[in-house]
Amino acid sequence: MPNLKDLKNRIASVKSTRKITKAMQMVAAAKLRRAQDAAEASRPYTERFNSVLGGLAASVGGSDSAPKLLSGTGADQVHMLVVMTAERGLCGGFNSTIVKLARAKAQELIAQGKTVKILTVGKKGREQLKREMGDLMVSHVDLSEVKNIGYANAQDVARDLLNRYDAGEFDVATIFFNRFQSVISQIPTAQQIIPAKFDEPAADAATTLYDYEPDEEAILADLLPRGVATQIFAALLENAASEQGARMSAMDNATRNAGEMIDKLTIEYNRSRQAVITNELIEIISGAEAL
Repeated sequence: MPNLKDLKNRIASVKSTRKITKAMQMVAAAKLRRAQDAAEASRPYTERFNSVLGGLAASVGGSDSAPKLLSGTGADQVHMLVVMTAERGLCGGFNSTIVKLARAKAQELIAQGKTVKILTVGKKGREQLKREMGDLMVSHVDLSEVKNIGYANAQDVARDLLNRYDAGEFDVATIFFNRFQSVISQIPTAQQIIPAKFDEPAADAATTLYDYEPDEEAILADLLPRGVATQIFAALLENAASEQGARMSAMDNATRNAGEMIDKLTIEYNRSRQAVITNELIEIISGAEAL
């Protein structure tokens, strides 16, 4: 049983931890608003951009002149998995859920006889994946010095991917990230970005005919690389909002747990103190009766 000094030191330690977790919760709450606004503001543009590209891709179809980013390499053997996680921890299961989804996909592809390569964005994803799949990792993007995610960061990742694709290093690229839904809910998402893959329009959706100048193939050749960067940028923004939401929730739970632990330790401290006082009184009374 710990003595009074040990209990007092432990109570002081937990109180210090509670102050830290409370401060981190407030910081995450402040950052969450900006990150959430940025993620939600990017969605209409991304959806509309993909809709335009989808319309162009449908008009081109499977023609021989279709850009390589749309038609693909004609093979499905080498897969590049772009795992996008946070640079820091203390955000609950945010990083683990992304890594878990990517790991399951990699194991599925390997079981099918495919070749898997992994590119990580964010230190936490690299740390978790290198334990089991370090031999599959080909590159890492460090964003630890970036305070606010910008389109330039997405362009750097997209440029690296496109250069590798043009060099024939892979056939299919898929990004893994968390889509922000609410403070307590983030959805692990896998999205294929190379070759471009678009949702089919609804059967009752209104269609508009356009005349393009230059032709659709030339426009797609210019827009598809931008589309890759746009999807990566949207994923980075979703990740940033999800990270702050997960950290806010995790730090709130940690603060509450610290408070409960302080209450339990305080009760234990008071009981131990009372027992010490009682023993001292018994010793005094026993000594007096002995005289």
